Amino acid sequence: MMKILDRYIMRKFLTTFFFMMAIIMLLAMVFDLSERLGEFIDNQAPISGIVFSYYLNFIVYYGNLFSPMIIFVSVIWFTAKMAQDAEIIPILNSGRTFGRFIRPYMIVATLLMFMALILNHFVIPRSNATRLDFEEKYYRDAMFIQNYHAEYPGNRTVYFSSYASDENVINDFVVMQWDASNTRMKYFLKARTAQNVPGTNKWYLEDYYERYVGYYKTQDSARNDRLIEGRMKDTLFDFNSTEMVQRENAAEAMTYYELKEFIEREKAKGSGNVPMYEIELYKRSSLPFATYVLTVIGVSVSSRKRRGGIGVNIALGLLIIFIYIFAMQVTTVAALKVGFPANVAVWVPNVIFGAIAYFMYRIAQK
Repeated sequence: MMKILDRYIMRKFLTTFFFMMAIIMLLAMVFDLSERLGEFIDNQAPISGIVFSYYLNFIVYYGNLFSPMIIFVSVIWFTAKMAQDAEIIPILNSGRTFGRFIRPYMIVATLLMFMALILNHFVIPRSNATRLDFEEKYYRDAMFIQNYHAEYPGNRTVYFSSYASDENVINDFVVMQWDASNTRMKYFLKARTAQNVPGTNKWYLEDYYERYVGYYKTQDSARNDRLIEGRMKDTLFDFNSTEMVQRENAAEAMTYYELKEFIEREKAKGSGNVPMYEIELYKRSSLPFATYVLTVIGVSVSSRKRRGGIGVNIALGLLIIFIYIFAMQVTTVAALKVGFPANVAVWVPNVIFGAIAYFMYRIAQK
């Protein structure tokens, strides 16, 4: 049953967190707008789209992304203020243990963690889809891809020489179908240009050439190839252009189940971007869990009155944040560049700082 003390700390925690979130997001919006305003004006972006399609979803995405760090700073801020005002000493001297004192912190941290998990896996991807569509239309430069090559399920190889998003045309499009042993080619198609109807598997090919290997069987049992050439061709493939011409942040617009399925398809194709997508998936769980770790560290660091006031606690807290971010970046680079397992890479900082949190918690109890 919650006591007056629990409600007091929880109220301070939540009000400080949302206040800092509002201030930080307001500053982030101002800096972002100053950078993008020229592009928005040049591309005649509507004000309603800027406000509701872009900045509303901007706040949701970045607010949730940085929430563990904002929680950490919030905990240090109001806890250090309580320590400076001599509010914590009477609480501990009344017979309450440090573990009892930290309980309302963990209740709020649990609430915020579960909220972040739901947002990360199911809500924010839909929000990101709207924001990224707006960026694609009014801000981003045209996407240009060269020399794409991938192995698709069903022993199929796909290649093209170049693609430009402003023209939505694939040049030198090639599809090769191999036999079950993946040693003999059964089908070959090449088109000078190819266009995919958005949202479908329908394709338009121009100046195409097809070869069916061993299609005809002659009287002497020899097999001849069937060759087809043409000016235009409408056809269907079991893939579309969005699988081939995606920006690096495309995974941000996929829900948990969509991203899991997408990763499996990319693995089947032998895509080199699989670690990046796996990091995106695992971070959606590891970052919310960091709320626990950073909350314990924040309370342990700031619950004692220090010479120099609140500023010393905040400076120490910022140092810890920078080290945490640096550790996350190091493990992420290791996963992308040297083959470090993605699930391990995103959880290692939490494990390391979890051990630090436990050590600091034990010291704080004394």
